[in-house]
Amino acid sequence: MRKLIIITLLAILAATCTPSRLTQLTQKQTTAELVLPETAAPARRDPAEIAAETIATDSDTLVTRDFDGGSVLVMNAVRDEASGEMIASDVIQAATVTARFRHVAERFGKINIAFRINVPSDLLDSRWQLRFSPVLVLPDGNVPLEEIYITGQEYRKTQLRGYQQYERYLRSLAQDSLYFVLRHQLDRFISRNIPELYALRNDSTYVSDEKFASAFGVTGEEALKHYTNEWIIRYNRHRIENRDKVFARLVKVPIRSEGLRLDTVIRHTDSFSYDYSLTLDTSPTLRKVGVTLEGALYEQEKECYRIPAAEPLTFYVSSLSTLAEERERYLTQIIGRQICIGATYTLAFESGRHDLRPEVAGNQVELIRISQNLRQLLESRELEIDSILVTASASPEGASTYNALLSRKRGESVCRYFGSQMRRWADSIRREAPLMIGLADADSIPEKSRSADEIPFSVRILAENWTVLDSLVRFDSSLSEIDRAAYFACAGAANEDLRESQMKHNRSYAYIRQELYPRLRTVRFDFHLHRRGMVQDTIQTTVPDTVYRSGLMALKERDYPRAASILRPYGDYNTAVAYCAAGRDRSALELLETMERTARVNYMLALLYSRNGDELKAMECYREACREDPAYVHRGNLDPEISQMIRRYGQ
Repeated sequence: MRKLIIITLLAILAATCTPSRLTQLTQKQTTAELVLPETAAPARRDPAEIAAETIATDSDTLVTRDFDGGSVLVMNAVRDEASGEMIASDVIQAATVTARFRHVAERFGKINIAFRINVPSDLLDSRWQLRFSPVLVLPDGNVPLEEIYITGQEYRKTQLRGYQQYERYLRSLAQDSLYFVLRHQLDRFISRNIPELYALRNDSTYVSDEKFASAFGVTGEEALKHYTNEWIIRYNRHRIENRDKVFARLVKVPIRSEGLRLDTVIRHTDSFSYDYSLTLDTSPTLRKVGVTLEGALYEQEKECYRIPAAEPLTFYVSSLSTLAEERERYLTQIIGRQICIGATYTLAFESGRHDLRPEVAGNQVELIRISQNLRQLLESRELEIDSILVTASASPEGASTYNALLSRKRGESVCRYFGSQMRRWADSIRREAPLMIGLADADSIPEKSRSADEIPFSVRILAENWTVLDSLVRFDSSLSEIDRAAYFACAGAANEDLRESQMKHNRSYAYIRQELYPRLRTVRFDFHLHRRGMVQDTIQTTVPDTVYRSGLMALKERDYPRAASILRPYGDYNTAVAYCAAGRDRSALELLETMERTARVNYMLALLYSRNGDELKAMECYREACREDPAYVHRGNLDPEISQMIRRYGQ
């Protein structure tokens, strides 16, 4: 009886303990603490950083009231050793500084975030479960992180007890169909009515349903169905269908196995800490990341206490993309000073004649085309004519020696005709040109144009243009395949005259001579020019280099592999930044060491030397960058790789 009373009192005490503790938590607004993990070395203190932190101090100075209601300061007093007088002394205890932000380095398009969750012992109890939900605060919205569960030992035992009860329930469900058969009654029926079959109960000999039915007048399936308890089957099926309801009734708080970062069981009520770390992909707009913490306390399946939100943390992203130099590049083109422009014209000559006659069919149109081109070249302020090469050709009829002479005469006739034309055009151009009187620098004096008489014409002979004739025959739709074969069969002749003689025996010769031969009597002009006032071939254009711009945009968007690939041919400072951000430190260092040591270059060299372990060189480059541009003093404190080096060696 005494033992029963003691157990009852303990139960009452346990039942009344929880509300009292919860009331205390509510009054104190007890919460978990969100802090930054400790680093290997203490961070250098920046005045702006200290102002943004929480500083708690205790003072020995008290404020009280006198009899008249006025304020009186009561301070500790100590004796002055020199004068022996008692003087007031205000002793300020050590300050507690808690950093609420940290700079993190963005590398390869990712950043690592790490924070610590400190849970005080007041929130820990064997019967409770704490559920903490960290949340990332990003510019485009909040992102919940994996939750953290801290479960008391008794709370977990209650959970497991429900699972054990549910396991017993599952084991009670019948899975074997023989469970529903009234086997005792079936055995008694067989032993009384079919003793022959009952005698074989321990025999493994197979007896088919047909043999069983022919011997005893009833099938085995019918006998089994008769002695099966349908009510038990329905009851068992009902229990199977209600498994989820039974689970919800027995397991009040299921144990989560997915979507959790941690689910730990505590046995003692000491304080608890957990270091939480994760890796995030960055974006061009990501400048800072906030972390908040919310939570709740559960006893059994009920929420008993909403844990106040912890003071948030802030992580500022330090990205190498901000070190990129904003600049515009323009296309560099290689434009040759010397130019050769070729144009082919078909001028008709009467058979066996070399004089150029405008009235011959088709010549008038071609002469106008040639004249327009020549006049445009004479009037051009960018191009100057050096020489003109005229190539004249003849058709294959007749001897090749005669055709060569005829071609030369035709070319000379064309040169005389257009030479006189150009002299008239040059005179008219000089008369129409304005008179410029004034002084100019030597560099601005335009190049003196050559007169039309100084432009030489030269003639090149192409007696019989068989190459063009072969092409015309090959693609002429009026000729059959037999005609083409007969034509090319003559190509194996010893010389051109024999080939033309053999062609006369082909049935297509008349068509070829009448339709295709006139198209071989052509004149080709090759104009050899140079650009006025141009000395070198390479020039800088005013066209923006869109490829370089796309590489710079990829760098700013933190797509470092793509930026490095696009900027690689340029080999400039931004290329080195892309290499460094993409992890190609050696390539970046090789580029930067060949560049002029500006503040930007020195800072990047300090970063790369620090990565390679040469911190003495790194500090030298960093100090030089700070001397040239004091802004890098602040930048170095923000960049984790540089700031760690500064803490070790000092600035």
